[in-house]
Amino acid sequence: MQRVQFFVLAMLAILLAATWANADNVFVGIEVCQDCHEEQYERFTKYSKKAHSNRSVQVMAPDLTDAELKQCYTCHTTGYGQPGGFVSYDETPHLGIVGCETCHGPGHEHVESGGDADLIQRTMTMEDCETCHNAERVQAFNFKPLIYSGAH
Repeated sequence: MQRVQFFVLAMLAILLAATWANADNVFVGIEVCQDCHEEQYERFTKYSKKAHSNRSVQVMAPDLTDAELKQCYTCHTTGYGQPGGFVSYDETPHLGIVGCETCHGPGHEHVESGGDADLIQRTMTMEDCETCHNAERVQAFNFKPLIYSGAH
């Protein structure tokens, strides 16, 4: 029963996150964000567990079914299941972590506009965090949302 609930919540997370994505606004990856947000990039990659979340998924992958692995990708990669999002570590390695766009939305239009802040989600709420850090996952993994963690 818990796997069914987890799957339903994972699908809900994909649907909620998909509201950010459309064919014109795809994910660009954290390295592109670094060009204009160097200080945040440095702090994020040095201090945030999200920047290294792919390591634990890759370690556990051999022991997981394909369905379980896809559930991991929902929260541990950037844009999984969305246009221009993570597909696999081979095809889209630049999206294989929980990067900037996981929280701020796809960045292509933001980058192409020269940094128009209205084209990304600038301010996060606890509800945004709870897309991944919901009660079930907090209980299962003891990962609580820290709205100002990492680069923020």
